[in-house]
Amino acid sequence: MTAPLSPPPAAAAPATSRQTQAWTLVGRYGALMLLVLLVLVMSVLEPSTFATTSNLINVLNQSALASIIAIGLTFTLVAGEFDLSISNVASLTGVACCTLMADRGLPLPLAIVAAMAMGAVVGLTSGLVVTRLGVNALVATLGIGTVAVGINYSIAEGLPVSVPDPDSLLDLSLGRFLGIPYPIYMMALVAVLAWLLLNRTVLGQSMQAVGGNPVAAALSGVRVDRVRVIAFVLCGTLAGLTGILLASRTGSAAVTAGDSYLLSSFAAAFFGSAVLRDGQFHILGTIIGVVTVSVGFNAIALLGMETYWQYLFQGLVLIVGVGVGAVARKRAAA
Repeated sequence: MTAPLSPPPAAAAPATSRQTQAWTLVGRYGALMLLVLLVLVMSVLEPSTFATTSNLINVLNQSALASIIAIGLTFTLVAGEFDLSISNVASLTGVACCTLMADRGLPLPLAIVAAMAMGAVVGLTSGLVVTRLGVNALVATLGIGTVAVGINYSIAEGLPVSVPDPDSLLDLSLGRFLGIPYPIYMMALVAVLAWLLLNRTVLGQSMQAVGGNPVAAALSGVRVDRVRVIAFVLCGTLAGLTGILLASRTGSAAVTAGDSYLLSSFAAAFFGSAVLRDGQFHILGTIIGVVTVSVGFNAIALLGMETYWQYLFQGLVLIVGVGVGAVARKRAAA
């Protein structure tokens, strides 16, 4: 008769369980831990300049515009698409807003509405090209972004567009309420509305369903193409708002003002996907991604390091944040 197999050691299961829990925590909170570690290190190295209320407000103010455009990008990423035209749209709407005020004499509110509507139209065009013509989103938005650059140069002729009386425009960025700049309030408002839309509305749930499995979403009655188009429209609208706020910082608009926001927006969104959720894009994660990059840039400036360190830091943060999360999820699953 064959001898009965001996049971495995009792301690093996708890040890494996603890390892799984540890890797799960790293996967969900590793990117957030990186931000906390960066803040702690800088608070020790530069306590008199970094760990101050004024510097906190400065970091949040620097994060405001990047957060707004990255939140718009998050809508398309949640829906399973990409948008490479956001930086071009931001530049175009800033030039359009200033041109309408300078040449057409439009008051600031109407110029803002018209410029944001232009951003929405560009987003709508991207969505229709992707859904109706079946063009890959990367190719479609790259082409539409290039067209936006051409329109931008045709309007401004490659020169900065200034506003004759820029006080009201400048007040959008330089004005303060209770000591806090207006862009921070705008960032908070956009973030709250975006979070509510994605997590508390049928449209938001549909976007997540389309991004997760478009075939299953279609079989469940979700109008997949319509949801994708709406995601592109929201992305274009928020890119338009970002372009207007960029122009409000100097009272004029440049044809290349938004160029730097393409990489930073994708970096923030992908870094944020490693925060709190297992590789899923979400609004809170995107905000944390933007703030992490802003804190790093702020630290580099306070330490007197060269500008190229900002690019190195941004790339390394993206690789480390997303890479650690991916490895941790694989380890936990194994």
